[in-house]
Amino acid sequence: MSTVAALVALAGVAIVVLAAVGLLRFGTPYARIHAAGKASPVAFIIVAIAASAELGWSGAAPLALAAIALLLTLPLAVHLLFRAVHASAPEFDPSIDEIPPPAE
Repeated sequence: MSTVAALVALAGVAIVVLAAVGLLRFGTPYARIHAAGKASPVAFIIVAIAASAELGWSGAAPLALAAIALLLTLPLAVHLLFRAVHASAPEFDPSIDEIPPPAE
């Protein structure tokens, strides 16, 4: 692996480590989901760039497709996790609630 690709991959790993620290340090589920939800696509894209530099165009295409799929689906998944926490753990709710209750 080239030095530049290794350094870029280490940058992605550093982002994942910072997200893990956030998961351990943050007190509410909302903050933990936010830390994991923001860091994972960024770290994947950075590591995919490093891997693409090593693999060339034939390896970059599937990684680009995976990155696009991740960027399209992750915001919805994080939103649904926020909604699930909001519905099941009222003790963590903010004082101002702008989310309507689920229809029964």
